[in-house]
Amino acid sequence: MSADGARTLLITAHQLIAARVRPVYAMNERQPVSRTLLLGRGSCSQRMALLEAVARACGIATRVRGLLIDGRFWHPRFPRLRRLIPRKVVLAWPEFLLDGRWTPVSELYGNLDTLREGGRFTNTGGETLFDAVARTAVDWDGATCSSCDLSRHVLADLGYFDSRDALFRTHGQTLCLPLRAPAELILRGSGQQVGAEG
Repeated sequence: MSADGARTLLITAHQLIAARVRPVYAMNERQPVSRTLLLGRGSCSQRMALLEAVARACGIATRVRGLLIDGRFWHPRFPRLRRLIPRKVVLAWPEFLLDGRWTPVSELYGNLDTLREGGRFTNTGGETLFDAVARTAVDWDGATCSSCDLSRHVLADLGYFDSRDALFRTHGQTLCLPLRAPAELILRGSGQQVGAEG
């Protein structure tokens, strides 16, 4: 498959997932993609995992970059529930091997300089990081020198991993199960429909 064909396939898959898998708050990073599809809903991270699964099924290699994000990044989304947001969140940011180059999901729709004209990502309202990559630069490295620069929220770059499972085996999920289950119930009960992970 050509690089253009692979990119088109991934963009189409991204759009289908955005349209058909409803964004919700969830913190189980290891939820199987089959479960996310069955439920028809998933967090930003769970929807990213779906996109990675589509890529691999079509012969496109994937990897993830692990980022440790300051939990305050999600405060605008949950202003009344800030105490429930972990201080640090492990984020798996997918990359796809296109034309011999690792391409972050943030550059799937174009380069960051072009995408920054789409406005900034505020982490409020209905848009998640998963959705935002289609219209704006999601810049974790400060490469755009613009309002799209999210690098101030990055506490540590955890490096690259062959899969999100490998990342979470090494660094763990943001919350362990005894804390994760009640936190999800409280946040779901708050009326939030959009995943805090993105």
